[in-house]
Amino acid sequence: MKIRQDRLAINPLQWVASADGWIDPSLAPSLDAQLAVIRDAGITALHSAVPGDMAPEAYAARLAEYGISPAPGYIPVRLTDDESERGTFRDTAARVAEQHAALGVPTVFLAMGMAKDAERVAQPAVGHLADQGRLERVRDLLAEIAGIVRAQGITPAFHPHVGTWAETEEETRFILDTVDASVLGFGPDMGHLAWAGADAAGLVRDYADRVAAVHIKDLDLDLAAEARKAGWDYRRTVLAGLWSEPGHGNADIEGFVGALPDDFDGWLIVEVDRGARPTPEESVRLCGEWAAKHA
Repeated sequence: MKIRQDRLAINPLQWVASADGWIDPSLAPSLDAQLAVIRDAGITALHSAVPGDMAPEAYAARLAEYGISPAPGYIPVRLTDDESERGTFRDTAARVAEQHAALGVPTVFLAMGMAKDAERVAQPAVGHLADQGRLERVRDLLAEIAGIVRAQGITPAFHPHVGTWAETEEETRFILDTVDASVLGFGPDMGHLAWAGADAAGLVRDYADRVAAVHIKDLDLDLAAEARKAGWDYRRTVLAGLWSEPGHGNADIEGFVGALPDDFDGWLIVEVDRGARPTPEESVRLCGEWAAKHA
């Protein structure tokens, strides 16, 4: 398995993993502190998340001081009947797409978002309460937001995610099959798809011409299967030790990467939603060691 060094990045979620099995952005250290650790780990690109008080150009310059390049970021949206809230999602998508254009990053992940009290957070990874009508609304929302992103010259890559209304292989295929490739690309997360029992590598092969960027994750597949069978909620599963640094779980990373087309030139972004190591810094270092072996 060989990965291009200039197309390998990290999204350092281990810094924002909260004690209750969720994500808390306020836990993150300063941008400079993160960049120093990432640089020292030998990783040369970072998931783009421009701070609210910085212009994209200033953000890119800060990254460059540490020898780090910007990589695709993330846009989450949720179903809502509140037109004001929907307008906020539109505005956010346009702003993030504009930032990516300014950064020279051609792709952004587009996903359904989560909430702690969501029904699929309580019963994740099994397609709980699947409903065709709702799935069509999800499809329409993603297509609408994708159009806003495309207007800025950026490719939106659909990102299935456990705990949302677009988490299973069947839902993934429906959305990709009913939204034209000229509107919506594909940005699979091998970990979230595997957690939901999907064949992530098979999806990559079947939609090879749509894959614009991917998330690399490692996890305990046996624990994921046990959690699905027992009906554990999202946070219990995470806290039980679902995620690990790449090379320290039993996910088939090599098979997933090997399913990518030979001419694939999109980004591969390493994510550890919750580090298995004592500190986030140690977790990032292990991600860098894995990258050094394969890039």
